[in-house]
Amino acid sequence: MLTHFEHFALTSMAGAEDSPPRANGTLCFAEEWERSAFGVALALAREGHFEWEDFRRNLIAAIGDWERTQAPDGPSWNYYEQWLSALEATILQSGLATPDELSARLATATATADTRSA
Repeated sequence: MLTHFEHFALTSMAGAEDSPPRANGTLCFAEEWERSAFGVALALAREGHFEWEDFRRNLIAAIGDWERTQAPDGPSWNYYEQWLSALEATILQSGLATPDELSARLATATATADTRSA
């Protein structure tokens, strides 16, 4: 069951160029980090740390940047990598973290994920 904000966020993206991947109407996550990044973006926007539309603009820009440098059907495409890039940009723009703080947190998260998968 979606909260009112989650419903707003997802319907604002329906059919748009930044719409998340779905299968049979359900959001698709290939890996746990994708689900986590999705949830973090929604939670931060819902709690008022940034505007959802600011995040969406960054997501559209990240997708556009990728499309300009890569073949859209290339094997390296991952929607949630663009989502994560947009989330990082939005966190920095909103002043939630400095570049150094964000880098340190990402390094910690990556190390934790590597330890779990080993």
